[in-house]
Amino acid sequence: MKIRYFSDTDTAFIEFSDKPVMETKEISENLYIDTDESGNIVSMTIEHAKEKANMSEITYLQMDSNSQKTAHA
Repeated sequence: MKIRYFSDTDTAFIEFSDKPVMETKEISENLYIDTDESGNIVSMTIEHAKEKANMSEITYLQMDSNSQKTAHA
């Protein structure tokens, strides 16, 4: 997974896969989901990310098999 933040446009781009995008779905005015040919999520675009998605700080939490949180910043 790759997360890119473009401060000049306040846009976040989250890439889950490198598969080709077959369709872009507008979920709301500021949220777009790209899907592959099987309907799986390839990427997500969040416009006005600081306001709409609280993108001022990003923390990564990985859940292990014992349900303990491991934080990565």
